[in-house]
Amino acid sequence: MRRLSLYLASTAAAAIALAACSGMTGTPQSKMSFFLTSTNPGKGADFGGLAGADRYCQSLAASAGAGNRTWRAYLSNSALAGSPAVNARDRIGSGPWLNAKGELIASNVDGLHGPDNKLNKQTALTEKGQIISGSGDAVTLHDILTGSSPDGRAVSDGKDNTCGNWTKSGEGSAIVGHHDRRGLDDSAPAKSWNSSHPTRGCSLDALKSTGGGGLMYCFAQ
Repeated sequence: MRRLSLYLASTAAAAIALAACSGMTGTPQSKMSFFLTSTNPGKGADFGGLAGADRYCQSLAASAGAGNRTWRAYLSNSALAGSPAVNARDRIGSGPWLNAKGELIASNVDGLHGPDNKLNKQTALTEKGQIISGSGDAVTLHDILTGSSPDGRAVSDGKDNTCGNWTKSGEGSAIVGHHDRRGLDDSAPAKSWNSSHPTRGCSLDALKSTGGGGLMYCFAQ
């Protein structure tokens, strides 16, 4: 009986220690509600539309242990071929949003699109908790696809600002922001995180030519 008691006690202690360790390693991802995609799925700005982009965000979140929430890509749709415009800001929920380290990015939609949001190179982390290179690094990947105006809405200028609503990987253009809020060198003025300039095309090569890699922001609703 004494041996059984000692065995049960040691087993219980081991279980508690394992649970504690699991909690420590899983806490950041369990709280994560924002990330910058770590890579492009392979077709440039063609994600298969908004639904495909959302699925990609969801899959990356799941790979990081945060797939129990509903994830949306921060992308707008242009009003093309009779389809209504879609605003990125209307797709992402109400906040607050935390990165993979549990750091606050913004408390709500207005704060995210205001001057006091906390989104920058050090906080715009991937689903893996990694920093993406930006201006001044050996490889610049700060062009982040959004198709949006600074206030997070579709641009109504009659042009394709979304690579055919995220279905093109060749000719076309999309608006990008700079996650590091910098120009091509450190002396350039700060840029917008979600609306800095158009791309030269929709393929991966075209996106890379202006300092991008076909990455996008993902938010949990």
